[in-house]
Amino acid sequence: MAGKLEIERKYELPDGFALPDLAGIGAVASVGDPDDQRLDAVYYDTVGLRLARGRVTLRRRTGGNDAGWHLKRPTGGERSELQIPANARQRTPPRAVADQVRALTRGEKLAPVARIRTHRVERALRAADGTTVALLADDHVSTESLRGGAAREWHELEVELVDGAGEDLARLDAALRKAGARPAASPSKLAQALGEDYPPPAADTPRGSTARRALAAYLSEQRDALVEHDPQVREGDAEAVHKMRVATRRLRSTLRSFAPLLPESAPGDLDRLHEEVKWATGLLGEVRDCDVMSERLAGLVAAEPVELVLGPVAARITSLLAARAAEAREALIAGLDSPRYTSVLNDLDALVAAASAPGRIPRRDLLRRAGKALDRADARMAAATTDEQRHEARKAYKRARYAAELVAPVAGKPATRLAARVTDLQDVLGAHQDALVTCDLLRQYGISAHGAGENGFTFGLLHARTDEHGRRALDALPKARRKARRAGRALFG
Repeated sequence: MAGKLEIERKYELPDGFALPDLAGIGAVASVGDPDDQRLDAVYYDTVGLRLARGRVTLRRRTGGNDAGWHLKRPTGGERSELQIPANARQRTPPRAVADQVRALTRGEKLAPVARIRTHRVERALRAADGTTVALLADDHVSTESLRGGAAREWHELEVELVDGAGEDLARLDAALRKAGARPAASPSKLAQALGEDYPPPAADTPRGSTARRALAAYLSEQRDALVEHDPQVREGDAEAVHKMRVATRRLRSTLRSFAPLLPESAPGDLDRLHEEVKWATGLLGEVRDCDVMSERLAGLVAAEPVELVLGPVAARITSLLAARAAEAREALIAGLDSPRYTSVLNDLDALVAAASAPGRIPRRDLLRRAGKALDRADARMAAATTDEQRHEARKAYKRARYAAELVAPVAGKPATRLAARVTDLQDVLGAHQDALVTCDLLRQYGISAHGAGENGFTFGLLHARTDEHGRRALDALPKARRKARRAGRALFG
């Protein structure tokens, strides 16, 4: 259910504005006949306007060429738009839409907050080959706030890029400004409809010492990543699952490494919050592991000569992993829909707000906590003699890496360099751990194949190759450790 990227510009129009001839501007060769449309849209939000705070709009529109439910979200400097048809009787957002904003609404009811009627005259700006460069909409708008605000009316112009390039939009923008159009001061029609009720963006601006701001900003960034990637995770986007999982890991690391520096007004039981974030990490991890393992095993099989792949090896792997992935995804979606996950997000909001309040953390204290994270990882690695202990050292190095990332705004390049060196080190340990996990799975699948009367030769071959690769990965460990320790000394002394 991917949304299209909406690239548009809106303009306020002075009295007596005359639309200039846009033919010949950029790739525009001709201007199409006017298409007269009557649009009627009801906008939905929570009582506290949670969607508006996140600069997300949800409406049900009738009339025009795209009637139905429209969900718009910020994407980089533009907005993405998801459209879903609506039946004639539908007056509440369908589940497919509500789920897309659940991380913002936190399960609160969506209800109408404004009604916007638009008399639109739309013209297609076409290139010489007939393709549509952009759509030009001349809108007379009347709005009604359903929260008791005043009705409003105004005239605006909108240009939305279709098949044109960014430079075409820039040239159209210049031509319209020259004719007297002004970039709209209001971010949206909804903002004007709600007037003073329209809330400021949902953002915690860290205050206090530089170290305090760095800690608050890092927490805020990870919380925001959960909310941002939630809709794509629900759609099954593998990269979004990965990014959301990394955000939970960074949160857990920060709660462990920097808990003594968090303000007293932070949620009281940080250990409990850590465990709740760990729960979310686990749900995401099960799905992510299936995605990674599917790609890895497919690559291993494809790399073997055809004569060494005996039996339905790829089919068995695909079948077994698909069943595991389906179960993991079902558990993940159930978790994201649960009150437990909503509580995690609410607790993180409270944590970010508390950390963003005025206060002071000495720079040396922030660096000392990051230094301790690296020391603990080094100590684990020095004592590691088993695969399990090396795996624990790898996780400790991840915490050290995240700590270095957090202090980078305070410590500069030495912290960035340490994060890079520790990443290299954890990659070495990761290659070894991945080989262990892959070997274990290949052994299970080989046994399963044998039990089904299939030839298990290929599974044994892949097991041997993967095991050798994992052992060789550790050859790079001493050098990676030395570089990480050297970077640590440069930062912490």
